[in-house]
Amino acid sequence: MTGQDRGRVTQLMRHPIKSAGYESVDHATLTEGAAFPFDRIWAVAHAAARITDPPTWAPKLQFLRGWGSADLMAISCQSDPAQDRVTLSHPSRPTASFCPDDPADAARLIDWLRPLWPENRPEPARVIRVPGQALTDQDQPLISINSVASLADLSTRIDSALSQHRFRGNIWVDGWAPWAELDLVGRDITIGASRLRVEEPIGRCRATGANPETGVQDIDTMAALESHYGHTDFGVFARVIVGGKVAVGDEVR
Repeated sequence: MTGQDRGRVTQLMRHPIKSAGYESVDHATLTEGAAFPFDRIWAVAHAAARITDPPTWAPKLQFLRGWGSADLMAISCQSDPAQDRVTLSHPSRPTASFCPDDPADAARLIDWLRPLWPENRPEPARVIRVPGQALTDQDQPLISINSVASLADLSTRIDSALSQHRFRGNIWVDGWAPWAELDLVGRDITIGASRLRVEEPIGRCRATGANPETGVQDIDTMAALESHYGHTDFGVFARVIVGGKVAVGDEVR
């Protein structure tokens, strides 16, 4: 690592419904070989999706996602994992609560999302949950870690303050030198009581160009990354090697 060897957790994030809402939490308990708790528990498949029955993990192209609709990126949420309940908010939609495992609520959720999905794409059709399997973009149980300093550096270069919510990370770390996280691939880090192995950079897509306050594509983040750094990576994926509690304020070593 070329920058400071230690950082500090400034934010923990989860996204209970894939591409439909972000939520900050103060702490979480990581489990060996598992994704971030209550993250991408559900996903909404579109009408053209090829989903098995019972469902298994499927590629992101089968689901509603921010790449296909910038409007989805403006959804925020509050959740109650004990009740499997999620409350969604959006600038142009009424705030509403859902238990996505309930068929009636799943239908309501699809109706709530429909105005935020382009009419020229296959319509929202089915809420998917795979027990024990997070519906992340990867079929592996990885946690995303992003750097506050890297985001600040990118923001400075394009002269625009970028929101962390564009990047849908799980753990945000401050105190590292900009882009030093990319040098951590293959190394272990400790956060609170947990240990993680950094496995690979996160290749980004155009969903990051959407403003999470307005749901409008307003910045070509992909072009900015390529132009200034010669790649389109932001953040790293890590695997939990030793589980344990992590919290905002924890040291990262």
